[in-house]
Amino acid sequence: MILVTGGAGFIGSNLVAELNRRGLFDILVVDNLTDGRKALNLAKCCIADYEDKDRFFSEIENFMSPKTSYHGKLDHISQVFHLGACSRTTEWDGKYMMDTNFRASRLLLEFCEKIQIPLVYASSASVYGSGSGSDVNIADNENPLNVYGYSKLAFDQHVRQRKMRTIEKSSTVIGLRYFNVYGPNESHKNTMASVIYHLNQQLSVSDKIKLFSGSHGYAAGEQCRDFVHVDDAVDVTIWAGEQSHLASGIYNCGTGVAETFNTVANAVLEFYGRGQIEYIPFPSELLSAYQANTKANIASLRNIGYSKDFKGIKSGVKEYLTWLSL
Repeated sequence: MILVTGGAGFIGSNLVAELNRRGLFDILVVDNLTDGRKALNLAKCCIADYEDKDRFFSEIENFMSPKTSYHGKLDHISQVFHLGACSRTTEWDGKYMMDTNFRASRLLLEFCEKIQIPLVYASSASVYGSGSGSDVNIADNENPLNVYGYSKLAFDQHVRQRKMRTIEKSSTVIGLRYFNVYGPNESHKNTMASVIYHLNQQLSVSDKIKLFSGSHGYAAGEQCRDFVHVDDAVDVTIWAGEQSHLASGIYNCGTGVAETFNTVANAVLEFYGRGQIEYIPFPSELLSAYQANTKANIASLRNIGYSKDFKGIKSGVKEYLTWLSL
């Protein structure tokens, strides 16, 4: 059985759909469906089982207890994709963030090591803060700007230290630092959805789409991001889970290309054949917590054997907007 935490979320639901396309249906989805809209992301998917996040991790704790004799669904898990997390970069409740993103991840890691199964988990490019992530394993480039980024970095650090101590008997653990992922099934993310989603929403109600004016040494709309289509993020994720021969490691998951917001906005305008860009003042409260330029160095990912090309921003935007228009 394949476990997908966060399986009703953005990347998670796309991953489940792709597993189905590959003929895999013995899937256990774990998520928190307090926001029931997320369930619709799985409406066209086929899964074997579902479990609430809190109940699932309580079950993991019972399984890990030496005093408990356990027999249940956990015995049948052979592969783990851990995508569940609080991804709100504006969330400053550190206790909640660390419980959700760090403690739960640590518990799942211990479970995978106990039964010797591979773990692929979602890290984040937010660990680099205002940097570009040019060297994934160089701590000097890791400087998160918010507690979300720190929660991801803390688990990456824990994985590194744990693997150093248990290298001879440990199972494979692959962390993927996703850059700016966009694509289907992200509407439930609200303000955390991609800029492409928001530009589409703006153009649906007016003839203008809004970008920030110049900041951080960049002209208006020239701030950059490494935008990666969710299909590519999912393909890397599944591929990583198939590489049982790989040593554990943490890798960037992006295209390796930084695109300006102007380029993205013009791709949206070109798709609809109408509209114009309006530049708005850069919010002063974001000045110290804004990534003005992100670009994934994917040399390490290429070095371990991932060779597929990533979608360019123009084709990726066209494909996504076509899906949104259906």
